[in-house]
Amino acid sequence: MPEPRVLILFNEPVLPPDHPDRGAEDDVLYSVKIVGESLKAVGITSVSFGVTDDLAALLARLKVPDFDVVFNLYEGTADRSVTEVYLTGVLEWLGLSYTGCPSFTLSVARNKPFSKRLFQAAGIHTAEFVEVVSPEVPGWQHFPAIVKPASEDASIGIEQAAVVNTAEELSARVRFVLDHYGPPVMVERYIPGREIQVSLIDLTGTGHPAVLPFAEIAFKEQENAARWPIYTYTAKWHEESDEYKHAPVVIGVTTPPDVADRLRDVAVRVYHLLGARDYARVDTRVTPAGEVYVLEMNPNPAITSVMIDEGLPETGSTYDRFIGTLVRNAAARRVKATGSRRVRDTRHET
Repeated sequence: MPEPRVLILFNEPVLPPDHPDRGAEDDVLYSVKIVGESLKAVGITSVSFGVTDDLAALLARLKVPDFDVVFNLYEGTADRSVTEVYLTGVLEWLGLSYTGCPSFTLSVARNKPFSKRLFQAAGIHTAEFVEVVSPEVPGWQHFPAIVKPASEDASIGIEQAAVVNTAEELSARVRFVLDHYGPPVMVERYIPGREIQVSLIDLTGTGHPAVLPFAEIAFKEQENAARWPIYTYTAKWHEESDEYKHAPVVIGVTTPPDVADRLRDVAVRVYHLLGARDYARVDTRVTPAGEVYVLEMNPNPAITSVMIDEGLPETGSTYDRFIGTLVRNAAARRVKATGSRRVRDTRHET
């Protein structure tokens, strides 16, 4: 059977090169390059297409019958990040096969307050929080607290000023987030401790992901620097910054065995609870007492993440094989879906 042909979809950069948030867009362009090279290495041909706000252009490209599977690297345009969800909805509507999480999962995981309510209902530890649409946060008593845009990712809106200690600071920060990112805003109790990220990948296509070695944002203590150990946008994307240099990502960190077991268990539970597929990452905090709190699940983490690249050898795979497997599994899903539709059509006719 011939290998599937691939169309790589990604978000065409819209920010000027000197924009402070341009780093996230450039990262996607790097992913397109690496994925294309890996597909070629395993004998799979691919072409790429940059998605903009022009829906007609996207639909026209998707009608060209030169691909079998979409490799989804689209993260939403910088000025309309919610289109990350819309794209997968379009692909599903057109009956196209694609890699990564489905639209339902992207939508739920992007809505931080909603996903946290699901965590609570499932008995998964997550910090106390409230969702607000105005600067007033009546009755909030959990300080320090962290204020986040409720529906952004990539650490957008997260900076040192996001952590507040008083009601006055809280109101001011909520107002800032409302002004810059719009409602709603999530206020969450700040959880001290280690920030450990758990990546999961499904190499079998069975829905049972493998848990990769843990990664830790290993915040370094600094003299004469009153800085919160949080993974800010600056720490994630601005490589020349002091925050970036003091928040290295360390792969393969260890924890006490009971904590490791709980991290693996809760990551898989969150993966299934939110309906993830192919790959995802669960971000946690582990307190000094060993309590595990889930911060959120990223349903569309960077495919070129060092966490995936350095963790893959533990599964017996390589990065090129991993990329090829994602495509073949997506193609297999399409075959199964097409077959099931034929059965339903036949029954209807009888």
